[in-house]
Amino acid sequence: MIDIAIIGAGPAGMSAAIYARRAGLSVTVFEGEMCGGQMAYTPEVENYPGFAHISGAELSFSMRHQMVSLGAELVEVPVTAVTAKGGYSVTAGGEVYTAKALIVANGAKRRKLGIPGEDAYGGRGVSYCAVCDGMFFKGKTVAVVGGGNTALEDALYLAGICEKVYLIHRRDTFRAQQLFVDKVQAAENIEILYSTVPTEVRGEARVNALCVQGADGERVLDVAAVFVAVGLSPENEMFAGLVELADGYIRAGDDTHTSRAGVFAAGDTRTKTLRQIITAAADGAMAATEAEKYVRTV
Repeated sequence: MIDIAIIGAGPAGMSAAIYARRAGLSVTVFEGEMCGGQMAYTPEVENYPGFAHISGAELSFSMRHQMVSLGAELVEVPVTAVTAKGGYSVTAGGEVYTAKALIVANGAKRRKLGIPGEDAYGGRGVSYCAVCDGMFFKGKTVAVVGGGNTALEDALYLAGICEKVYLIHRRDTFRAQQLFVDKVQAAENIEILYSTVPTEVRGEARVNALCVQGADGERVLDVAAVFVAVGLSPENEMFAGLVELADGYIRAGDDTHTSRAGVFAAGDTRTKTLRQIITAAADGAMAATEAEKYVRTV
């Protein structure tokens, strides 16, 4: 019987593991992809206290090292089922693990555009990670779709390696931090298309064009790649019968308590207004502290 099972090893899950281990609890962390989550794909983190400049990959590795060094067990396979029986049973890799308390910190996935050609050219010019795939298009013209921090960060990163970057945003103003807006507007090889939406991805063997619709009509952009950064989407169907959801997110307040005793939600997976590395880490600390209180009473 584990004290706490943590689903997800992003900044929320790893922070929860660090706090729980420091409290002397047994902890198993489940991660089916890469430790760090969305943070691991962020080229440069400039707003995490104590680090003026650090890559998301470096910060992810440091958190992982600290978590494991403290004795947290890391199970690197996807979780396929969670049930509330004699505590909380987590199925992963064909094995069943039982815990007294459960912290869900599985984050959220990149949202798709839902336009023709997007799925057909996935991995052939359509990407959801500029850091992962940007170098494949060095010296070429590419497009970034989105208007938040991630989209602008992606555009800036790609501008450093690509000949030209189209930044396509459906509104006439950005919702990203002003720091990123200023940098994007100052970049000579970034062309911003405001009040414009993508309508179709075209190509042959690979992407060679993106159709967009703006105030002046339709336009076809000659691009080698389309990088999608239009926000996040939760994947909480597995927990629908376990805890209450709201628009797909787990309903939980700043204390991370869900509708079920012994289950806590931390990071991007829960209902909240600000989804950042620092808020995810804070959630993880709170979830571990609240879970400790619960474990001590059962």
